[in-house]
Amino acid sequence: MILYHGSNVKVSQPKILNAERALDFGVGFYTTTDRSQAERWARRVAARNASERIIVNIYELEESVLKSLRVKKFKSASREWLEFVCNHRRDIGLRSDYDIIIGPVADDRVYRVMVQFENGELNTREALKRLKTEKLTDQAVFCSERALQFLVFKCAEEIK
Repeated sequence: MILYHGSNVKVSQPKILNAERALDFGVGFYTTTDRSQAERWARRVAARNASERIIVNIYELEESVLKSLRVKKFKSASREWLEFVCNHRRDIGLRSDYDIIIGPVADDRVYRVMVQFENGELNTREALKRLKTEKLTDQAVFCSERALQFLVFKCAEEIK
């Protein structure tokens, strides 16, 4: 499986850093199978860091190693996913017991629905109904050093 990570630097040796902001799945090293999603992330990171460099790091992960790791996989936006993401967005430093978490990205459009859900403006059924109309990209978050050992760096490409 090919995975991408958006940044403003080459990340040949990924690390799990403490979160400085609320993230979908908490503390971890965030990747995606969607290159365009990684490019959007890279542009955000570059803007946040006042950097002109927009870099997509490319990795490979043998899918067979997933069997030896504690993996939590959300196939789609579900009640469990919604509550999981809300919990992690409320608690910035929340760490997971999983090695890898895979599931949809709660981007800006999705985040509006999640805020309405958290504020009680939407019930679970209505929130999920609205989320199903969105095209959700995926993310694979490496939550343990053990999992990162299996992520093989291939290259870093600078985007213009």
